[in-house]
Amino acid sequence: MFYRRKVILSLLQLFDNKLEKIRLQKLLFLFTQQQAKREYDFVPYKFGCYSYSANADLTAMAQKGILTETTSCFVLNDNTNYLNTLKPDDKAYLQEIKSTFGKMSTGALMKYTYIYFPYWAINSMATDMLAPAELAKVAESKPKSDKTILFTIGYEGISLEEYLNRLIRNDVKVLVDVRNNPMSMKYGFSKSQLKRFCENLGIQYVHFPEVGIQSEERRELNTQADYDRLFADYRTSNLTHTQTTQNAILDLLKKHQRIALTCFETNICQCHRKHLAEAITQLPGFDYEMKHI
Repeated sequence: MFYRRKVILSLLQLFDNKLEKIRLQKLLFLFTQQQAKREYDFVPYKFGCYSYSANADLTAMAQKGILTETTSCFVLNDNTNYLNTLKPDDKAYLQEIKSTFGKMSTGALMKYTYIYFPYWAINSMATDMLAPAELAKVAESKPKSDKTILFTIGYEGISLEEYLNRLIRNDVKVLVDVRNNPMSMKYGFSKSQLKRFCENLGIQYVHFPEVGIQSEERRELNTQADYDRLFADYRTSNLTHTQTTQNAILDLLKKHQRIALTCFETNICQCHRKHLAEAITQLPGFDYEMKHI
């Protein structure tokens, strides 16, 4: 079993094997804030901090019968002492969470996280529980910019939530998927999932497969020289024939001001999005900044 799932099961164990869904997310969030290397990352969602990845793990464990899921809560079904399987620091952190927040209601926990972690409340539907000064801090935490920037971003090596937070913190309005085949073995990054998660956070998703590189062309890429040869061919065989799409992306940039081209690789020198972005900067009417995040 994944260690991160043992953390969730230990949390449930400490709370008499049952937690309301929103309360579980808040307690798990508070736990991760104490970890040097966090088991889960969170995004600002409808009721504050939320981890899509944690929810996916909870659903998977419910499907295996380890948990029972109702409309409002998760219930632990077995008597395994998961707490004793954790690292000493994590066990102590969870026990501290139980001691500090164990008697707080769901509403009180929401209010606490909104006040002390205002960034994660920027998309909340329940900020009416805050005083004007507290609401002002939430508003100040919402990233906003009127500068037009063409961003690029890769998802290799980071969680879904960290990826989405980079988009949010850079005030990206439209995510432009430039993969030829928008499927991924990594949770959250196949087209339908990524589209849904982005749109849940107010980020528009569009896909232009024609400016991607087919999977079979990406085999046997062992050195930077291999990548350089691939991209030289890409610039000749693809970018010279997809100017209509490149102009469509530029139109999105002009309309929405902050858009991001996305693909897999974290190293911009090993991803075609670098060359696509550079081609767009050479189009008539491009007079903006380009930035890799």
